[in-house]
Amino acid sequence: MIRLRNVTLGLEEPAGALAEKAERALGCPVREVKLVRRAVDARRKTDVHFVCTLDVAVADEAAALLRCRDAAPAPNDRYAPPACPVMPEHRPVVVGFGPAGMFAALALAMAGLRPLVLERGEDADARTAKVERLRREGVLDPESNIQFGEGGAGAFSDGKLSTGVKDRRIPWILEQLAAAGAPVDITYDSKPHIGTDLLPGVCANIRRRIQALGGEVRFSTALTSLQTDHGRLTAAVTAAGERIPCSRLILACGHSARDTFEILCKLIPMAPKPFAMGVRIEHLQADTDRAQYGPFAGHPALPPADYSLACQLPNGRRCYTFCMCPGGEIVPAASEPGLVCTNGASPNSRNYVNSNAALLTALSPEDFPYPGALGGMLWQRELERRAFEAAGGGYRAPAQTVGSFLTGAPSVFGRVQPSYRPGVAAVDLHNILPSLITDTLAQALPVFDRKLRGFADPDSVLTGPETRSSSPVRMLRTGSLQSPALAGLFPCGEGAGWAGGIMSAAVDGLRCAEALIGSLGGS
Repeated sequence: MIRLRNVTLGLEEPAGALAEKAERALGCPVREVKLVRRAVDARRKTDVHFVCTLDVAVADEAAALLRCRDAAPAPNDRYAPPACPVMPEHRPVVVGFGPAGMFAALALAMAGLRPLVLERGEDADARTAKVERLRREGVLDPESNIQFGEGGAGAFSDGKLSTGVKDRRIPWILEQLAAAGAPVDITYDSKPHIGTDLLPGVCANIRRRIQALGGEVRFSTALTSLQTDHGRLTAAVTAAGERIPCSRLILACGHSARDTFEILCKLIPMAPKPFAMGVRIEHLQADTDRAQYGPFAGHPALPPADYSLACQLPNGRRCYTFCMCPGGEIVPAASEPGLVCTNGASPNSRNYVNSNAALLTALSPEDFPYPGALGGMLWQRELERRAFEAAGGGYRAPAQTVGSFLTGAPSVFGRVQPSYRPGVAAVDLHNILPSLITDTLAQALPVFDRKLRGFADPDSVLTGPETRSSSPVRMLRTGSLQSPALAGLFPCGEGAGWAGGIMSAAVDGLRCAEALIGSLGGS
């Protein structure tokens, strides 16, 4: 196959036109055309179109490659999970069933290792009911919520699959998600997403596949301790007091498993990790579309517009947007009683009135007011508690218009209505977040407004806090991906500080599964 890049497709042109365009570019008939990547090019607002990458089969590849400078041999490095060289005495244990744990368990199951997955939260259906109760009634279940349960935190977000990671495992991961019920366009869209309405069902289907391959998934089963002997793992212990013998465990607990962090910091080396905190900013999606697409806004061939903004400010601070959710809403992401934090979510259709994104200040361990490996985590808790109290309890969130945030005038919600449930309270966010965060956000807003017209519109809404953009800790590991202090323990994914998003976490889950399988040759 030939990889053909930079094939343009107009908004009014059918996908079937790609074959004819490939023939013109290569100067010969084509036998087969596969869409590999499709991206929106909106750099010129008078000419918004798609740019596509195709894999094409032709009779004479060598001649076609000579004729077209945008053509090259298609990569031939298709990923496949490794086979298992030997069966261990005890089946491997995976803690956590978010993206990292899920794909680690899938790879282990495909290798015939019958993994046991321990997930503190509930299955997708039960978890969805708990999340809806929190949003409707303000009642939190600390063990089953937007952070904990089948699919992890990503299952109740936009289901964004974009990543800055370049890895040959990514196409395989996308194929598994599509086979489990995700839209097939995730395999070629440049910014793939599944949607919070579809992702829980996709996760449940992957779980059923793991079970069909001999794996076991136990919900409502929290890890409370590890048993060791002379620096090697011997057993995992659950909240019910059950001792599960194991010599290899992939720990994919997620970035909000704070009680697990507290247990592990006494057993394995951990370090504070840079992360970011701030708020979520909310606009009308129609305004975002106009800013990005110009006169093509609202065209049925175009997806709802998104954005990604970043700047380095004169004060030395970096501010950026993250986890942008077109046509979505802000959701309650608390996992502990008496604390409030936010996240963003979108359905697959992305057809809600507002768009939202995290607006964050980058922070380093030197900024943390608390010492030690858990200093960032303790700071998160402090700010989430302040937010809960300032908004009056009930898991309402503090919110403020951009105009009020920048000028100090009273907040009056107008054109942009806050989408967060169970509701917001008009609060001055300067009284909740430290000045090093609020000063940075205030300086960045006009900078971003120059990059994206309307970003700092006075009617835009800030809802906070956004404290869990990534893990505030890193569990150290060796070149074999094991803890240097505990052989057989594989810290994994976002919670361990080795990933930041659904795709990078899934990639790290596969890497840890591969490392675990590789370690069996010497056991």
